Amino acid sequence: MHHLNLIKRHIDHILLGQILVIAAFGLIMLYSASSAQSVHLTGGKTNSMYLTAHLKRLLIALCAMTAFIFIDYRKLKQWAPILIGVSVGLLSLGLILKIVSGSTFPARWIHLGPFTFQTSDFARLSVIIYLAAYLDTNHRKVTDFTNGLLPPMLMLVAIFTLIVLQPDFSTAMVIVLIGFVILFIGGSKISQLMACGSIGIALSVPILLLKSYRLDRLLAWFNHEGANNYQASQSLISLGNGGLFGLGLGQSMQKDQFLPTPHTDFIFAIIGEETGFLGGMFLLFLFILIYRRGIKIAKECTDPFGIFLAVGIGFNLICYTFINVAVVTGILPVTGLQIPMVSYGGSGLIVTLIEVGILLNISQRKRSVFLSNLQNKRIYG
Repeated sequence: MHHLNLIKRHIDHILLGQILVIAAFGLIMLYSASSAQSVHLTGGKTNSMYLTAHLKRLLIALCAMTAFIFIDYRKLKQWAPILIGVSVGLLSLGLILKIVSGSTFPARWIHLGPFTFQTSDFARLSVIIYLAAYLDTNHRKVTDFTNGLLPPMLMLVAIFTLIVLQPDFSTAMVIVLIGFVILFIGGSKISQLMACGSIGIALSVPILLLKSYRLDRLLAWFNHEGANNYQASQSLISLGNGGLFGLGLGQSMQKDQFLPTPHTDFIFAIIGEETGFLGGMFLLFLFILIYRRGIKIAKECTDPFGIFLAVGIGFNLICYTFINVAVVTGILPVTGLQIPMVSYGGSGLIVTLIEVGILLNISQRKRSVFLSNLQNKRIYG
């Protein structure tokens, strides 16, 4: 009991509180955003079909977060090569199953009975852990391109290629961006990263244009018109309806079959419509606080592996959030990326709260070391 109480005291209560507030806010808004679609899909039987499913996933995600709070994050360093290998295997399996079945449906998900998970979500977590472990071990030679930077770059290329083939170009690009940020923090030369990034962008342009719907989205975004810009247009109408204070919870008009996927990619539009500009800024402010907390944890951590993990996780959360908001507000073309802990989605929610559990564990270990040293000073002078 004493050990459990000690652990409880060491948990970063501020970060945990911020996470729980976002999860609760997301739960309320998801119910509101999905109610009309639930009624439509169930023939009027219930307005909480998505809410029920989300609650189950949230419970699993919170259990996973709790487990990773108690598992020493330093063990992940040993698991890093295995995790990245499993990610490559899962991404490849999804593509193989798609080819064998002859399906035209994207190979983003693997179905195991009643359970479905998105393989790129697991890959995102694996990449963060792998790069943190790699930099911890090879930080002295990371400025050497051949022996230092090339191995993680090849890993990123492999993950990027497999995710693009699903196809999921936007997720692949964001994972590479997260990887570049971690490598930069780890001491890689800016010139080498810029060179690799330039080559990557040059190769990505023809890949981007291979699928006609991607080009249509870009053209629609530039021209602000066309059927491919329908979602973005409707989301701006939602935000305009909300004004400063919003129409009130449950009062959105756009969610009633006007705005597609109001509970996933475009849930921020419903948040803006029902809670107004102030509600949207409240959510973004919470994510900024979490990012700042993650950076604070990284700065206070004395373990390089923990530092790289904290930076990667913090940037991952803020990156997904702001890209989604940029899409909803028309700053970026439609990508399909969701807001962590707010948008509807099982594997993304579970992976995100696992990342939060790891972040809480890093903070907890640092605090434990600090308190232990303080106690020794008091005892031994």
